[in-house]
Parts: sequence; C-alpha cells; structure tokens
Amino acid sequence: MSIGARIRDMFRMAFQLGNNWISLAGTALTTSSAFVLVWFWFMELTSPRQVHPYAGIMFFLIFPALFLLGLALIPVGILRVRKQRKAAGEPVLPLQAVDFNQPSVRRLLTIVGVLTFINVSILGTAGIKGVEYMDSNRFCGLTCHTVMSPEYTAFLNSPHSRVGCAQCHIGHGAPALVRAKISGSRQLFAVAFGTFSRPIPSPVEHLRPARETCEQCHWPQKFTDDKLIIRTKFAEDEANTASTTILLLKIGGHTPNGTTGIHGRHLDAMERISYLSTDPRRQEIPKVTYREENGTLTEYVTDDFKTMPKEKLEKASIRNMDCIDCHNRPTHAFQLPDRALDKAMMEKRMDTELPFLKKKALELLKVDYPDQKTAAAKIPVALAEFYRTSYPEIYKHKRAQVDTAGEVVKAIYMRNVFPEMKITWGTHPNNIGHEEAVGCFRCHDGGHTSADGRTIKGDCDTCHTLLAQDEKDPKILKEFGIKQ
Repeated sequence: MSIGARIRDMFRMAFQLGNNWISLAGTALTTSSAFVLVWFWFMELTSPRQVHPYAGIMFFLIFPALFLLGLALIPVGILRVRKQRKAAGEPVLPLQAVDFNQPSVRRLLTIVGVLTFINVSILGTAGIKGVEYMDSNRFCGLTCHTVMSPEYTAFLNSPHSRVGCAQCHIGHGAPALVRAKISGSRQLFAVAFGTFSRPIPSPVEHLRPARETCEQCHWPQKFTDDKLIIRTKFAEDEANTASTTILLLKIGGHTPNGTTGIHGRHLDAMERISYLSTDPRRQEIPKVTYREENGTLTEYVTDDFKTMPKEKLEKASIRNMDCIDCHNRPTHAFQLPDRALDKAMMEKRMDTELPFLKKKALELLKVDYPDQKTAAAKIPVALAEFYRTSYPEIYKHKRAQVDTAGEVVKAIYMRNVFPEMKITWGTHPNNIGHEEAVGCFRCHDGGHTSADGRTIKGDCDTCHTLLAQDEKDPKILKEFGIKQ
C-alpha cells in the first residue's frame, strides 16, 4: 500500500471514528474556549482596566477547564465508537504504519506538532494565569465580596497594602499552594451554602510563623532605639478642645550589652517567652514562662490558674511568643470611633471649629444601623440637620465644611463597621498598647506571680516614659523644636 493510501486511511479512520457527538462536542468546546481565552488575554494586555474578580474566575479558571475538558472528550468519543463497532462485529480500520521518510507524513506530523504546541501553550498559559490570579489580592478580597469585605477594606488602608495576601497567608512552594487551595475549596462551599462564620474569626492557629513572614522584612532583634509618640485627642465639648499626650516608647532590641526594651525582652533570638492561653483569640493568658539570662525558666501564674479545672487546662494552647502576639492586627486593623475621629481631626480632614463636632460625630458612629447602606445615607444627613437646627448661622456660612465632615464620618463608619458580617466597634481587639483593648495587660497586670514572689511588672515606665499627658500646649514640643 502506498503512503498516500495509508494517509487517506488514517484520515478516513479519524473521520469515521471521530464523527460522533462526544468528539465533535469536545472539538467545538476546545476550539471556542481557545479563541475566547486568546481574545481575553489580548484584551487584558492592551486594556488599562483591572479584571473584575468574577470575570477573572470565568476567564482564568472556568474557560481553561472547559478547554481541557474538550481535549479529553475527543479521544473519549473515538474510543467509545471503536468499542461499539467491535461489540457489534463491524470492521474497525486498523492503525496504519507510518513511514517518516515520506514528505506527506512529515507534513502531517508537522501539522499535528504545531497544533499540539498551540494546545500546550494555551494550557500552560492558562495554568500560570490561573495560579497568578488565585494569588492576587483582588481574588482574595473581592471574589467573596460580602464575606471578605471587612478584611479587604482594612488591608487597603494598612501599612501592608503593597504586600500581597499570598506572601503572608500562603507561603512558598507547591505544598503551601496546594494546602491553601484545598482550604479555599472548603471556604467556597461555606460561602455557597451560607455556612461561613459571622464575623470571620482571626485564623491565629493557622497563621504561618512570624519568622517566615514578618521577619522577612522586619528584624525585631536589631536595636531600634526609643520612639517618640505624639497623640492628639479632642474633647467632646463645644470647642473640640485638643490635648496632647507624648511618650517615649522603649522599643529596643539586641545590643552589644545585651537585650533591652520591648523587642529585646519579648522577641530575643533565644525565644524567651512562652505562654498558656485559655481562649481562641489569646486574650486570656493565665500562665507565662520566661527564660532568664542564665537559661533557667520562671513561671508566672495568676490566682485563677491555680484553681483552674483540669478540663479547661487540657483545652488550653501553649505558644512561643512572636510578633503576632502583640501585633495581632498588623494589616487587618479596625479602629475605634474615638481614635478614628481624633485622627481625622488632627489631619484636618474635618473643621475643628464646628461646635460639638467630636461629640455629635461620635453619637452618629455609635448608632446601631441595620446595614452599611443605611448608615451611608443617614450619617451625613443627620450631621447636617444637627447644625441646621442647632447652629443655623454656622450651617449657613460653613455648609461646605459641614458636608465634608459628614462624608468623613461616613467614611470612618464604612471603614470599620460591617453589620452584615456582625463586625462593630471593638469586635477585633488590637493588642498593641492597652488603650483600645486589654493588650499588654494580658500579662503586665501585676497579677502574674512566680513561686519566689516576683510579678510581671505593670507600671508605666516598664515600656515607655511619659513626657506629657493630656496637655493643651506641651512645653516639651517646643524644646524638641517640633512646635514654635
């Protein structure tokens, strides 16, 4: 048989066996998916607009899956027809021997090779784009919009807004990626069936070690000296009276003379501190173990720990202290209303000459609105109405400032309160300091005592030096040359 006849037999066999609905559907599915994918990738490259998260799911995940499904259906249909013909006793054209010396065979193989290269290229590109998309901040924050909106909103307003979610939450290598996607699949089902928690709990038990995340950029053992903190507060009086607190924070670290300051004592390279916590959010710490300079261990316990039931102790968790135990909201931090208003007024985003601005704004922020849409509609209107009825002259001459203040107060609410997810003021405590939550006083409360009678200090000078407290015009600012 000539080579031409053999090629004709091969094409005839492929046509006869491939002429079935399964193979034809696979061909149509693969071809159409390929055209759509190539078109979308071209549009993505040429358009400055970001891909919508739901469009990303369609074009980065679903269409590549359809392309692969179509490729799989083609041989499935051929094998099914061969099996049916054989079972019915009908002749099945045998596979022909291929002579690579024949130009026509080489041309055929070249066409097959080019098509295979195109298919592999499309699959490879789809795979890379799919993984890249699933690791993107928009996918993490916007795909499950209602569920992750609080975390994503806080992330966009954080010092880590340019650090990718995957860099901290997933880690490096294929195993970390696989674990994350398996976990993500479970979360997808929870979102689909509405079984997710409200609010989403902080995943403290699943977080990667701080040495793999925080310490890739930060070095807590390095001596960083003291830090000057200047904090301005505004009173709830008619004049929104400002007062300033100034303190010198003893951050510290590791020096040639030993460890010093907060970082030095808590985050030394020898892992000085471990603790036992009896609640999932690590707010209750009845036992602290401290490694002394000579390596000996000292246990500091509360009175409650001594009488704690055995069942509760068995459920407690023991953890070596790292960055996250104090900086527990480094990226997804939510403000309290008083502090958020102080910050906005200090940054002159609101006119502090509007009487009782702090007091009225605080009242509006603490109202129990059913949802964000209602809050966004009512807050600016209520603030404007307050000035229209109580201070008509000010409202008349400072209408623009009143409207601006209303928008700022609304933005503070929208940034921190999410009724749909049951997140309100203080839902997620921040352990830095001790003003917004118990924070430092989880351990530095004077109630943790060792066997020899020593206690974990809770006095102010342990971590900072107070230079001024709630003063209207601190003299020390002039001495530092910060204020004329």
